[in-house]
Amino acid sequence: MVTVNEHIFRQYDIRGVAERDLTDEVVTLLGKAFGTMAVQKGLYKVAVGRDNRLSSERLRDALVKGLMYVGCDVMDIGLVVTPVLYYARVHFCVDAAVMITGSHNPPEENGFKMTLRDGAIYGDDIQKLKELMLGGKFPAASGSLEKGDAIAPYLNMLMEKIQLGPRKLKVAVDCGNGTAALFAEKILENWGCRVIPLYCESDGSFPNHQPDPVKTANLVELKRTVLEGRADLGVAFDGDADRIGVVDEAGNIIWGDKLMCLYWWEIMPKHPGAQAIIEVKCSQALVDEVERLGGISFFYKTGHSLIKAKMKEIGAVFTGEMSGHIFFADEFYGFDDAFYAAGRLFRILSNSDVPLSKMLSGIPKYYSTAETRVPCPDQDKFKVVCQLGERFKREYPVVDVDGARVLFGDGWGLVRASNTQPMLVARCEAKTEEGVQRICSLMKEALKEFPEVEDFEWEY
Repeated sequence: MVTVNEHIFRQYDIRGVAERDLTDEVVTLLGKAFGTMAVQKGLYKVAVGRDNRLSSERLRDALVKGLMYVGCDVMDIGLVVTPVLYYARVHFCVDAAVMITGSHNPPEENGFKMTLRDGAIYGDDIQKLKELMLGGKFPAASGSLEKGDAIAPYLNMLMEKIQLGPRKLKVAVDCGNGTAALFAEKILENWGCRVIPLYCESDGSFPNHQPDPVKTANLVELKRTVLEGRADLGVAFDGDADRIGVVDEAGNIIWGDKLMCLYWWEIMPKHPGAQAIIEVKCSQALVDEVERLGGISFFYKTGHSLIKAKMKEIGAVFTGEMSGHIFFADEFYGFDDAFYAAGRLFRILSNSDVPLSKMLSGIPKYYSTAETRVPCPDQDKFKVVCQLGERFKREYPVVDVDGARVLFGDGWGLVRASNTQPMLVARCEAKTEEGVQRICSLMKEALKEFPEVEDFEWEY
């Protein structure tokens, strides 16, 4: 009997410590379960890609073994970023796919992002996978294995979809030694950018810093490189290149919510009155700008799978997350692709003589923390958030679509449970520096009441 750690089943993917939780036996079982779900829907062909983590090739072998056991025909597209796998589904007309990636997590961790027909599987379908795996009974069949090249078609697609304007951009690029390092320089140079590379050598042990552009500490060297190299901007990619980080020419970090304001300036005039999904961690400035432009905004849950599903449900043309997942469905396919998001930003800048910092200076000014991760055990984090929300509801309005976004009048504080790590995710914002400090103190004091929550410092 194969022992399966049930904590690997997250809200919208499967993740764990590779050598502890994702043994060959567990991953082969996952392949059988996912393959069974695909075959039950009449989908026999499955595309498989992997990132550059040291465990990913082993996991690929074990997964493919399970998929073939239940009769799936596997197309192995090799070492790629997640957007290449997403595009392979379009290019090869494959409705089932698995990406082996730990995304922004530490190098010893890994995971699986899975799609079936209309989009990524999450929630109840993840639980169905768990039930199939724990049941352990699968009809034996015989599948096949072939290699597929999705990289060349993907690079050609980016060239066709993004043409830059007359201004030549100088861009610092930090890949954090993640899988993006295999592609970033070539993509940007194909667009005509001058590239200053930083950690653009593929190394799945991530020797310099984690490829996670939502953490301020991981952007310190990019900021320095932008300033010293007098670049027009800097971009950073996470481990599987579905999230983007941006630094302007003055060394300021442009978080995903502020970046979305820039994209909406281009998109909303072409789609007047568009619905804008506002992920709960995002700034009030994004809400203000969407409504100023005539759009209709509403708060929604964090999570790339959840947001993509909501986009399809309402026919949204664009949205994103504060963490840098950006989803274009106006001129693109609706999936999160950090290279394409960079291209759209470059297109805007290359058609203007205005520096990025000045371009964004008109956005309403709010003071905020960065996204701050607070250690909390997986088995406790949702309970803590629920109880925290109930506590604050006695005094303040609370948006509880995902966690608790507490509205204090002059600002807000958010605590939600991470769907990928044993963490709480927190952020605060206010109209003044004094206001954000006050809200941070209130939120931190409330969290201290829970012994399951480790002490922490706010990130800025």
